[in-house]
Amino acid sequence: MAPPNTSFRAETAALMSGADAELDVSGYQCPLPVLKASKRLSAMAPGSVLRLIATDPAAAIDVPHFCNERHHQLISSSNENGRLIFLIRKGS
Repeated sequence: MAPPNTSFRAETAALMSGADAELDVSGYQCPLPVLKASKRLSAMAPGSVLRLIATDPAAAIDVPHFCNERHHQLISSSNENGRLIFLIRKGS
């Protein structure tokens, strides 16, 4: 079980980044980061923003491709100390 304030920290980080939600898939390997992002986005309203955090180097290729194929907008991507951070706006 996660510490009680974990979700609060995730929500705070998401809000600070301008995202509506955050999904941390650190440690997961291809194809799981994209599959988990797809599932999370499917539960979100069109126009909502997901902050995705991944450590799999393949995510740098997979996430932009996923966004293009599913008509989501990749707002930004960055590498922060080996953590790949993506902001994805859900398409309609």
